[in-house]
Amino acid sequence: MRAYLLARLHDPSGPVAADVLEYLERVQSTLDPFGGRFLVHGGAVAVKEGSWPGGVVLVEFPSLRHAEEFYDSPAYRDIKPLRTAHIEGDLILVEGCGPGHDAANVAAALRAEVPAFQDDP
Repeated sequence: MRAYLLARLHDPSGPVAADVLEYLERVQSTLDPFGGRFLVHGGAVAVKEGSWPGGVVLVEFPSLRHAEEFYDSPAYRDIKPLRTAHIEGDLILVEGCGPGHDAANVAAALRAEVPAFQDDP
């Protein structure tokens, strides 16, 4: 099942550091061995609920194992400080839904398994 790296990166303070540019120049080569590919990389954000300071990065991997191996790889550990020293943010790795996922099926399973979700008679 596909997995994703989702990062919410806050806008850097001041001009873009040379370290950040070096990070951007090198990051793709750290993703390639793990099948990582950018789906979103700093595009426009239209906030509809709550607040969302900064930009969004979304990277797809073949599996959660691939995403974890990328994040823990020596190549990525080597360049990560180039970004984190200048841009704060939040980053998660998350497994995706399988094909044919239907939220109504999730609701039905919860209703069947959890008494708190049963309708009152």
